[in-house]
Amino acid sequence: MKTFCGRANPTTGALDWVEESEEYDYHQEIARSCYADMLHDHDRNKKYYQGIRAAVARVKACGKKVIILDIGTGTGLLSMMAVTAGADFCYAVEVFKPMAEAAQRIVEKNGFSDKIKIINKHSTDVTVGQDGDMQMKANVLITELFDTELIGEGALPSYEHAHQNLVQEGCVAVPHRATIYAQLVESELLWSWAQLQPAEVDGIRLVPPPDVGRCAGAHSVCDIQLSQVSPNNFTPLSPLCKMFSVDFSKPVSSTFQSHSSRFVAQSSGQAQVVLSWWDLDMDPSGNIVCTMAPGWTYQQPKMAPWRDHWMQSVYFLPVESRVTKGDELSLTVCHDDYSLWYSLQSNSHQTTAPPSRPCCTCQAHMVWTRPRFGELNDSQRTETYIKAFREMLLDIFALCTQLTLQAKVRKKLSCVELLEMKPDQLTSGDLESHKQISVLMGEPYFSTSLLPWHSLYFWYCRTALAGLLQPSATILPCSATLHMVAVEFQDLWRIRAPCGKCEGFDVTPMDEMVQQSLDFRESHEAEPHPLWEYPCRALTQSTAIMNFDFTECVPQQPISSQGSVPFIRNGCCHGIALWMEYHLTSDITVSAGLIKSITEQGDCEWSRHRKQGVYFFRSPWESSGDGRAGVSYSFTFEPSSGDIKMDFSFKCQQ
Repeated sequence: MKTFCGRANPTTGALDWVEESEEYDYHQEIARSCYADMLHDHDRNKKYYQGIRAAVARVKACGKKVIILDIGTGTGLLSMMAVTAGADFCYAVEVFKPMAEAAQRIVEKNGFSDKIKIINKHSTDVTVGQDGDMQMKANVLITELFDTELIGEGALPSYEHAHQNLVQEGCVAVPHRATIYAQLVESELLWSWAQLQPAEVDGIRLVPPPDVGRCAGAHSVCDIQLSQVSPNNFTPLSPLCKMFSVDFSKPVSSTFQSHSSRFVAQSSGQAQVVLSWWDLDMDPSGNIVCTMAPGWTYQQPKMAPWRDHWMQSVYFLPVESRVTKGDELSLTVCHDDYSLWYSLQSNSHQTTAPPSRPCCTCQAHMVWTRPRFGELNDSQRTETYIKAFREMLLDIFALCTQLTLQAKVRKKLSCVELLEMKPDQLTSGDLESHKQISVLMGEPYFSTSLLPWHSLYFWYCRTALAGLLQPSATILPCSATLHMVAVEFQDLWRIRAPCGKCEGFDVTPMDEMVQQSLDFRESHEAEPHPLWEYPCRALTQSTAIMNFDFTECVPQQPISSQGSVPFIRNGCCHGIALWMEYHLTSDITVSAGLIKSITEQGDCEWSRHRKQGVYFFRSPWESSGDGRAGVSYSFTFEPSSGDIKMDFSFKCQQ
């Protein structure tokens, strides 16, 4: 059965009604899932396997049968590990129906269907008894319910219910415990993602509105690949603090709790940000540890395991405060059943009441993403726009007129009027005595944009205003170009690579399920990724492939571009990186992708403010870099939908 779905088009701004299969939503979920990333995480898999073997051995040493409850089984991998380790029976619970069906096929394919029962339910709906889902309570509890924040996927309520209803008292748990660590730091880079900072423009200090400056911000976690934030970008003010642990082998509570760690400040600076991650102890002795610590905590950073399903957390304090080396301080973390938040107190001014959850009162944190705050606070970007504005104004006004206008702006903002309406709703009456627009300027940023070209919505806005523009109106930016480069990813390729066998178990049914969902639609589309977090090497030159002229209206006919780029470096080509560059004037450009030239070795430096598009190849291509092989491309921009269709193939010259 198919159904019509209304979707806001991020490029055109229109509400599009499209016919979709009833299976579309779950195909999207599967295609963009991180199942492959988890299965490629050998460190995680190895530590779980070791912990499961140890747990099964401890129960068997007591002369008991080993009955496993595996909550969030996914592919059934951990249950198969348990049976291989000697478990007598496993109840494997998976709420997502397509995944439960894949797990059933995987279990059967590996010959474990007589010892593993897949239960397609949420664990809180599982029943125990003669006619229940489980014939008896389990004495070993295995789970993988964690996210970057540890508890964000509802781990605490699930554990709480399991201990009350599904497992025996004194059960063995894998993992046995989790421990959360935190470090207080000063970081101009990270703090720029939290609050809007004042800006200097021609000697005038532009200060955010008071309600924005006083706002505590959003309490939600900022999860990133912290290994890609250099230690040069922050100053540690505290040692690494052990905040709290959760013992999963005992009853767990999901109610509000707070924990504090006292320390002596090791440096002076502004207390702004808390960096946090967690460890899993797979066994009670703590000998089998799976850590989420970033790479720069290792003596050899390249030895740190890479994973994208678990990253590190950045928390922003409600207000920044001055810390002096030697100060006696207390860092407090609070959590409910799904989230954490931090606060800082002086030991001499301790309060008995736990700090309340920070809450955005200015609305800005509800509209702008963390990278958007960073973009607005980027002084270099601001200077680029100011330079473009100066050039534009000098082209339009005589110098005396410009100075007069500046004087008016400095005296009061009577020349600025905010019109809260969409461009297609604007009429000449709204322009009062001006009647026509002589300068149309805008920053191609829209909160609805996901892929780089979604910001072409600016072009559609300009087209909607065509009847109100003077014939010689100045448009800023005047144009944009779409760029591409073929890349070899250091690690990101894992999220789309088939697994085949994982720790000796055949998981090809999962590979087939993911590929089927990709083929449903996603395989011919790019997906958004912040590439500054995912190192890659360029194997071709950066190439401009499409141009969009904002001085003209959006055309009626499609825009197409075909061509090819040769491989100039050896490596394994995993896909294509795509981004937009906006030309504010004929000689001033702002890039939402590469911000520096590609190095001779192919290293790329990407903007931290915007996500780039990535088109993953189904099969990678080995490049010798001699220029005889390359990538052929075909792009088509469809004005009616705002979509960009793309296709790539590898070519090899004889």
